[in-house]
Amino acid sequence: MTDPDRRAPTGAALDPGFWEDVLARGAAVPADRRLDDMTVELVEMLGDLDPHLRDDLALTVLLRWIAAGVYDDLLPAMGDGISEGLRPGLGEDGTPSVLRRSFSARVLAAVIDRDNVLHGMHREAVLRWGDRGLSWLVAERDLRGHVPGAGRAHALAHAADLLRALARSRHLQAEGLGVLLDTLADRLLRPTTHSFSGLEADQLGFAAMTLLHRDAVDTVTVQGWIHRLAAGWAGTWTQTGPVPAQVANTVAFTRALHLQLLLGVRRGRGGREQAALEGPPAARVEVLATLQAVLRTSGPHFEPSRPIPGTR
Repeated sequence: MTDPDRRAPTGAALDPGFWEDVLARGAAVPADRRLDDMTVELVEMLGDLDPHLRDDLALTVLLRWIAAGVYDDLLPAMGDGISEGLRPGLGEDGTPSVLRRSFSARVLAAVIDRDNVLHGMHREAVLRWGDRGLSWLVAERDLRGHVPGAGRAHALAHAADLLRALARSRHLQAEGLGVLLDTLADRLLRPTTHSFSGLEADQLGFAAMTLLHRDAVDTVTVQGWIHRLAAGWAGTWTQTGPVPAQVANTVAFTRALHLQLLLGVRRGRGGREQAALEGPPAARVEVLATLQAVLRTSGPHFEPSRPIPGTR
């Protein structure tokens, strides 16, 4: 049983056993409680300090119900409500408030993913959620992978899920996808004390790969974006002292993107997303060449030029 003193304030008497039973029954929607009431409780649990309540129960149930279509008639309200969870405590660092923001971003990504299947949402709604999500991503200061005593926070990992979902949305074309790239660069280059502690570089790289597979942003724009990232580490290797966290993070991301573009990526087993990632992006050769050129400046031991196999 969860110690109530360890929970973030929710205003609800939470019963973990109820939600454990829901999952044990295949996440079937209980018929003896109102969906609205259950949803409010689940959303409140997204900010709970107990990782079992937050991650194992609330997040898991919400993601399953969204994917199963439980909220199909309620997606506009669901997206608006969840995106409000990106705001409380924004600007704080080192406090538990990051949990609600981070896990709200993950659920918002699932809502957009559902629209990517249904194609039922109005453009204005998805763009509104995107604006809120991107504003949160740039302003988020707490980039810890884990919170002591509360488990994973993973704001950047969940942001990567949100970027990936937006990158697949039919509502974003060349201009909107360019905004995603600019926002990702803003996030990576913004000074921080938090270095990547897990797979953030790979997850953000996969989000960028999802965007590149759309073949909607012109090559010159993508190349300019890459050069902007490289400007963030220019001159670092001739200086003394520790490498700033944002520099190390940007290098890690750029290397991850290069490797994913070189080797190819896949997601899941079949389905629309898998089909969308089949084959390389149209500009693979040009983008790889640009990544190769800038990565030769990402450390002190690279030779000035040597072509990557497969880029000719």
